[in-house]
Amino acid sequence: MGIPQPAFYIFKCEQSAPPGMPKPSCVTPDSEGLFQYAAKKLMMEGVMMTAPIVRTSCMNRCAQGPIMLIEPGHTMYVGLTEEKIDRIIAEHIIGGNVVSEYVIDDEFWDAPISPTEARKQFGK
Repeated sequence: MGIPQPAFYIFKCEQSAPPGMPKPSCVTPDSEGLFQYAAKKLMMEGVMMTAPIVRTSCMNRCAQGPIMLIEPGHTMYVGLTEEKIDRIIAEHIIGGNVVSEYVIDDEFWDAPISPTEARKQFGK
């Protein structure tokens, strides 16, 4: 038997704006520990191997940050706090149920666009 594939991948935005920038970002002094918190929680629950957390740069949802994306399912969670991360891990990762009240609004997370369609929009 080989090494099993993860059931989930958790992508946590770790982009921060330079000091003084008016643009919001996913990493602020108040939220800079969330990646480590989530990683520790996954390890404590014994699910890090099946749901690894990955640091990412900007996912273009700065005003909704801090955010993380869970695959499969293309589920983006917004406005993260330690309490929300606890529920997401317990209910989504372990329990298999999306925590709907923490999911990004449709107006900020519409249907995916294919690379072909994106190129057309930019005249390519």
